[in-house]
Amino acid sequence: MANFSKYGSCILLLLIFLNAAMGQSDFYGRLADSAYTLTRQEVLYDLSYFRINYPMGDVPADKGVCTDVVIRAYRKMGIDLQREIHEDMRQNFQLYPKYWGLKTTDRNIDHRRVPNLIYFL
Repeated sequence: MANFSKYGSCILLLLIFLNAAMGQSDFYGRLADSAYTLTRQEVLYDLSYFRINYPMGDVPADKGVCTDVVIRAYRKMGIDLQREIHEDMRQNFQLYPKYWGLKTTDRNIDHRRVPNLIYFL
């Protein structure tokens, strides 16, 4: 559980949300279990920009930020947030936050940005 302190706030928020939604579907319980198992991995907090494969790309397994826990938990459920968010941003770019001054999507990082995840989810 050493990684829980590194990802604590993100995991807690995810688990609280999932716990509140538990009555709706077994999906949320399985997602919470997936997220919890990820807290047992040794991961170094790393804000670096990575060029990653598409679809199903990921930063190195021993690196990441809090959003990578969410992304990896969904991926364990068979959902590729990299692809889902990229495709949605391509169709609805004007609706996503503009904090970074981008003119187009970036499939390497868009799904790893908290404001984009919040908007998408």
